[in-house]
Amino acid sequence: QAQLVESGGGSVQAGGSLRLSCSASGDASSSYCMGWFRQAPGKEREGVAFIDRDGSTSYADSVKGRFTISKDNAKNTLYLQMNSLKPEDTAMYYCAADHTAGWWLLLHPKTFNGYWGQGTQVTVSS
Repeated sequence: QAQLVESGGGSVQAGGSLRLSCSASGDASSSYCMGWFRQAPGKEREGVAFIDRDGSTSYADSVKGRFTISKDNAKNTLYLQMNSLKPEDTAMYYCAADHTAGWWLLLHPKTFNGYWGQGTQVTVSS
């Protein structure tokens, strides 16, 4: 059984920071790649940031320089540190784990066929 459980979402003003966490268990914890997607109302789900087993990271252009993805392998926990948040970052954020490289998932999010968390809401007000 695979399980991904997110936490850390909330409401913040523009320019603020949040840190999302995702605890992985079962098959999800042994996936090649873990990362975050997000989906805003009326928009398609998009990749945000991914980290592969070798530690390489991939980021969407819209979050480069503001978001940092990291993973604590001992705790099987994934993090997304989000700084300088903007109203356009408002979305439901989903933790994800897959056997596909992160850079591929950023370019082809619809090919994702792994495990999802339940999502955590991030709301950024102006």
